[in-house]
Amino acid sequence: MRDLLRSTTLRWALGIAVWSVLLALSMFAFIYWQTAAYLREELAETLRLEVRTAAADPAAAALRVDTWTAMDLHATHYGGLFGPGGARVAGNLRAMPDRLPRDGDAYRVSATVDVAGRTVADEIWAAALALPDGGAVVIAHDSDEIDRVRVTTLRALGLGLVPTLMLSGLGGLLLARRARGRLAATEAALSEVMRGDLRQRLPVGTRGDEFDRLARNVNRMLDEIERLMGEVRSVGDAVAHDLRTPLTRLRARLERSRAQARTVAEFHETIDQGLAWIDQTLSMVTAVLRIGEMEDGRRRAAFTRVDLGEVAAVAVEFFEPLAEEKGIRLDVAVSPGPHVILGDRDLCFEALSNLLDNALKFTPSGGAVDVRVTRAGDAVVAAVDDTGPGLPPGEHAKVFQRFYRAETARRTPGNGLGLSLVAAIAALHSASATARPGPAGGGRFAIAFPPAEAA
Repeated sequence: MRDLLRSTTLRWALGIAVWSVLLALSMFAFIYWQTAAYLREELAETLRLEVRTAAADPAAAALRVDTWTAMDLHATHYGGLFGPGGARVAGNLRAMPDRLPRDGDAYRVSATVDVAGRTVADEIWAAALALPDGGAVVIAHDSDEIDRVRVTTLRALGLGLVPTLMLSGLGGLLLARRARGRLAATEAALSEVMRGDLRQRLPVGTRGDEFDRLARNVNRMLDEIERLMGEVRSVGDAVAHDLRTPLTRLRARLERSRAQARTVAEFHETIDQGLAWIDQTLSMVTAVLRIGEMEDGRRRAAFTRVDLGEVAAVAVEFFEPLAEEKGIRLDVAVSPGPHVILGDRDLCFEALSNLLDNALKFTPSGGAVDVRVTRAGDAVVAAVDDTGPGLPPGEHAKVFQRFYRAETARRTPGNGLGLSLVAAIAALHSASATARPGPAGGGRFAIAFPPAEAA
């Protein structure tokens, strides 16, 4: 019973029923108010005309009063002609009603009347006017007609509320059941999601109402959760794989050194190799943490105006010794105009450094790496072109994933996190990182930043 009282279906049905009852009460109250007011005004106008006609000719006032009372067969017309002392001269009113103004307007008062040989106290509508001799003439009508309108209206209201309440409750139940059906399907899908099936999606109708918009938003959220969970699983697998290799090597080397090493130099060699593998592991863990820091957006509060052209020039200068050592031509070109973005200068330098390091790593001796900073529409673009082997067409969209390594990079040292860090820095700056074939046959890696004025 408690679950029924707390159900949305019952609450909706009761709400619709209560609203319908209030609407019916308001409608009947308005009808009664208009009808009663109309009847009162009609009656008051009749009484005003009659009393003025009677008072206009004092000599014929008694005849006018008797005619008014005699013309009604249902004993609803009352009247009276009273002398200067208040004595009744004509009519069926026994006495002048108390507190009845003699201004010719109609008022509801209590009076004593003679009807069918009986003396009755009744509520009447009466209008009175003073006569020149000090007397008064009164024309009146009983209030039963207006009271009957009120009783009839109330009876109709009482009889109409029952079917109104039943029909509105039934309509509320039908509407609530339809909504409940959609909610039940949503609850079933969410239950599957909570049990771990992230492939489930909420049903979306064709009407495009609030339920459909909410379901679409939840489905988009589930798509993102499924993508993130898949990325977490792949990252976990990649971390476990990449950590296992150096740790396994380290353990084997230590065991071999313990069993075979005979001199301090051999132990030093083993320790140096172990430290190199530990540094490799720590650099991978640090890169993963850095990517998480970028995606969390914790450095966005320190954003300032950064000249991307100046950052690119500094990054090229930093990598010139490495390029000379490998026999690679390294150039930078900054197009005329402002190239100011809103961001973190150190992170922008780190992103360009990762792109340059990646290009120099895969470009053979005698090749070239070009860095260009330009304005392309509403974006400031920093692009790195190389003359290396490039990427297969199907891998351009995958190289920014964590731990992903293209086939051409399998034999090159690295852990597949450099470009992931570039993508995380780009996302932090509301920028986009892309990879595509370069103009010289190698690869082109670019980051498109929103300009400072747009940011």
